[in-house]
Amino acid sequence: MGHHHAIPPAAGSSRRLAVVLALTAAYALAEVAGGVLSGSLALLADAGHMVTDVMALALALFAAWSARRPPDPARTYGYQRAEILAALVNGVVLILIAVMIFVEAWKRLAHPPEVEAGLMGGVAAGGLLVNIVAAWILHGDHGMNQRAAFLHVLGDLLGSVGALTAAVLIWAFDWTWADPAASALIGAFIVAGAVRLVLEALNVLMEGAPSHLDTRDIEGCLGRLAGVAGVHDLHVWTLGGRTPLLTAHLVLDHSRPAGVVLRQATELLRRDYGIEHSTLQLEPADFNIVVDLAAPEPADELRR
Repeated sequence: MGHHHAIPPAAGSSRRLAVVLALTAAYALAEVAGGVLSGSLALLADAGHMVTDVMALALALFAAWSARRPPDPARTYGYQRAEILAALVNGVVLILIAVMIFVEAWKRLAHPPEVEAGLMGGVAAGGLLVNIVAAWILHGDHGMNQRAAFLHVLGDLLGSVGALTAAVLIWAFDWTWADPAASALIGAFIVAGAVRLVLEALNVLMEGAPSHLDTRDIEGCLGRLAGVAGVHDLHVWTLGGRTPLLTAHLVLDHSRPAGVVLRQATELLRRDYGIEHSTLQLEPADFNIVVDLAAPEPADELRR
């Protein structure tokens, strides 16, 4: 009752992911080579992040394609959860990458190696341009899977900024410690974004209510509708982090026709909370059948 089915993610998200994947893959090879030749940890940290981004973006692209598949008898809600699983995997991978960067940065702070600042700065500048373009392409897409991809690209962008800054400091002042220090700052940013992403993905997988919706407020507004005596068993969740869904039982006081109450409730949810997909069960106030589960013949008890 009151169904307005959730719409799968648009194909435009997949096209943007595909373009960013191609850009990232092309420059990842250049950064790996530049990091090895220059001896820069900051550049290698950014290069390693970009290599994992290629895999992460490929996973995000596959998940976005899967999420557009229509429901079937085995998956009646469709495949939107594929995007959340991809976001969770990407978030965990980002945290692992940051840990490896921290370990290597600690080693290099104690014994900073020689770094070819000119080559390091040139490769970092090229990576910065590529990542600015990629971030601009993905900016504004608020799906959780796309946000995970955006975080990867944003981490790369800051990594390029850090590597470029370190290259300038090494070239100008011979501050070799700037290289591992920049890589540690990159790792810190990666962890901050990845932890938030993982927590949001887990909230969706645990059927948690979307953070922008207050279930107590929703229950109160439904309960104040004319004709409604009470609300119970209210649940709000989301499939793919985009479209909220709601189910609830409304107890009617018989002062208004059930059809009128249903229309008012679904319009309230759509207008005030953006909930297009709602399932509402209407119950009369005197609807109170209690079944003794221990009774040998519950059907006979109901008939009596």
